[in-house]
Amino acid sequence: MIYVVQSGDSLTSIAKRYGVSLERLRSDNGLLPEQPLVPGQALVVFIPKETYQVRSGDTIYGIARQAGISARELIQRNPSLAQGAPLTVGEHLTLRPKEEPEGSLMVNGYAYPHIEQRVLRQAMPYLTDLSLFSYGFREDGALVPLADSRLLAEASLFGAGAVLVLTSIDESGTFSSQRASHLFQDQRLQEVVLDQLLQVMLEKGYLGLDVDFEYVEERDKEAFFHFLGRARERLHQDGFFLHVDLAPKTHAQQSGPLYAAHDYSVIGAIADSVLLMTYEWGYAYGPPMAVAPLPQVEEVLQYGVTEIAPGKIQLGIPNYGYDWTLPYEPSRRAATIGNQEAVRLAGQVGAEIQFDTVSQAPYFRYTREGIAHQVWFEDARSIQAKLQLALQYGIGGVAYWNLLRPFSQNWALLSQKIRILNRREGP
Repeated sequence: MIYVVQSGDSLTSIAKRYGVSLERLRSDNGLLPEQPLVPGQALVVFIPKETYQVRSGDTIYGIARQAGISARELIQRNPSLAQGAPLTVGEHLTLRPKEEPEGSLMVNGYAYPHIEQRVLRQAMPYLTDLSLFSYGFREDGALVPLADSRLLAEASLFGAGAVLVLTSIDESGTFSSQRASHLFQDQRLQEVVLDQLLQVMLEKGYLGLDVDFEYVEERDKEAFFHFLGRARERLHQDGFFLHVDLAPKTHAQQSGPLYAAHDYSVIGAIADSVLLMTYEWGYAYGPPMAVAPLPQVEEVLQYGVTEIAPGKIQLGIPNYGYDWTLPYEPSRRAATIGNQEAVRLAGQVGAEIQFDTVSQAPYFRYTREGIAHQVWFEDARSIQAKLQLALQYGIGGVAYWNLLRPFSQNWALLSQKIRILNRREGP
């Protein structure tokens, strides 16, 4: 369940009210030992229905088997186990939560190789797929490799599918329409790139390919579709799947460099699954607002399911927010902030967290050194609204961009609200 902190609350009083462990309440919400609660702050309260007291000789697999659940489910309900800590005789493990899952979804998460190990381990038990960001390619077709060994090992350890993300990012570190066009217009080059990708995927144990080509020029869209079709053909021959990332469109004729070549109908028919990148309404150089306001997210989803089979769709969820200085100036970049970091900041500056019921997102204002700020971020309430939207529209799953920043209460919420599918159970 989600509890919203009121003035005068303490973590101890909340734990006693719901009969849960103080330490579990703290860890499920990513709170530091001396971190103050903030009025308006959302807390996930994980209430167990059935528990087990560890005995000498017990193992995770043995306890799970005896309880009739998977080891993965046991770890999801007891997240400290994911960090590799040994079982302690006498400790109590949650076997089943009090709340029944509201539905089933696949859960995808994007990660860079430099992600902190502790943060990665927080997420891994809850992922259907781990998407490794990213491989690229040079003008001659040579792959730009990724230091992916650690992430692949973690995916294997936790039973998540490893997905290779291919982007058109060039040496400047940005998406290049020119690099993409060069590939689309040269079929020989496409075969060179696909040959290398398949070799890497076979050697390293990847399950699928995620194509993330942004800002594809409209004149290249037919060639883009051809490349995707050829990629699918080659991938399917070796048992791999094709996943494609799509800009957040609300109608077929939506213009602009981000949208023109992302034809939902055509690409939805080619791909095995797609990501709708439903975030960045609130962005670094834009005016202060929610990163993923629910009405705008739903508008994209409403259109998406008319063009793409719902079971193929993953709804993008941002794992970050922004801290804007006021008054807003388009030339001034907002600072990216993690969701747990935002709550910590609110406590440090004495701000009260507000919740916008229209966008279904939390925010707060503060002043530091005479400069006013406004912060929008995600919390358990905003995530719950997005999960419910995914279930309402019957789509295949959700995907988090990205996993770099800790977000403990998100995973605690998922473990209560959603039965997380694995690849064998996918839609």
